[in-house]
Amino acid sequence: MPAIKWPLFTRRGALAYSATFALGSLSNELPVRFQYKNAELNSNAKLEVINSIPVLQIKGGPTEIGHATGKLALRQASGILSYPKSLITLFRLDPIWPILVNLGNRMVDRFPEGLKQEMNAIQIASGVDKNSLVAGNTMFDLKGMVFCSGIAINSTRSDTGGTLLGRNLDYPPVGDIGQYSLVTVLRQPGLRSFASVGFPGVLGVLSGINDAGLALAIHEVVDVRPPQRKFNPQGWPYAICYRKVLENCTSIHVAIQYLNKLPRASATNLLIADKSDVAILEITPDQVKCLPSVQGTAHCTNHFRHPDNLPDDPANPFQSRERLECLMNRCNSKTIMGIKAVQQALHETNLGQNTLQSMIFDTKPLRLHLAFGKPPSTNGPYSSIELGPLLRN
Repeated sequence: MPAIKWPLFTRRGALAYSATFALGSLSNELPVRFQYKNAELNSNAKLEVINSIPVLQIKGGPTEIGHATGKLALRQASGILSYPKSLITLFRLDPIWPILVNLGNRMVDRFPEGLKQEMNAIQIASGVDKNSLVAGNTMFDLKGMVFCSGIAINSTRSDTGGTLLGRNLDYPPVGDIGQYSLVTVLRQPGLRSFASVGFPGVLGVLSGINDAGLALAIHEVVDVRPPQRKFNPQGWPYAICYRKVLENCTSIHVAIQYLNKLPRASATNLLIADKSDVAILEITPDQVKCLPSVQGTAHCTNHFRHPDNLPDDPANPFQSRERLECLMNRCNSKTIMGIKAVQQALHETNLGQNTLQSMIFDTKPLRLHLAFGKPPSTNGPYSSIELGPLLRN
């Protein structure tokens, strides 16, 4: 077998993937859409559909969180765990599945102890295949594909009086995975409460906000300027790092300091907002660079822009530069912007069938506007939910 480079899908592979999906290679014959049902485990754990948004609320430590996640959510939505293997099959890479699982298990061995306990409890309570659970929590970093667009507005430009963070989560829609979208609200002793928009069984955070009004959203990148590393096999997956940020930080400045101390596995863009300002953090295993807001706005796609990170011959996956320019043009005046303007910007940069979730975090009232219907999700409708009472409950 030829030598395998990690992350699994290289820069060239990512570009080929872009071209393939631009031509619409996936079948439009999607399965009947899944819907969560209300369920309750005890007074500290319940899954409730609120204004068409499924919300899993759990109060407790790692074992309680894992047990409730497995019982209430993953047992209902076990189909989500077919996604990692289906994605490998899509790329005709089935022979390396054991290698992927082995690498994933090595990453799990380095997780914080509490998260290892949580994953173990999820697996026991749900009865799902452990290898699929491991892959679902580590493959984001190992496979290195490229998606997502985001825009953030600071409090001086927002008509809500607080900051707004909007993002499209763009991913291959294998098996119609968007139907398993789930908002999870965790209240843990000694840590900040937070809400994440993701999928059941995923321990980390792809998009989320905490009770201090700190919101973030990850955007993958293809390449970085040498000698910066794109991948560190000894680090934590990026979703785990960003969960720890929400559990422990209250502002952009504190988040930068905190991230610098974490063992980071991957190079990513992180769109971030606190209650007054917004920024982009360009993160590699070796450093964290901040791109501050410009005229009160920040825009994020799938390539680095800081001189220390920008390669001499940068890739342009899924027209990343064109999407960024589109977002910047939308904000090139100093006019006040609101929810509708952010929604329009997200719609203009959607990636068709790959756009599975679209959302806007309003940090002042701790409100979430979320769309996750038939892709592209930017077609709406958006439903809203007040996260403040859930985070403080």
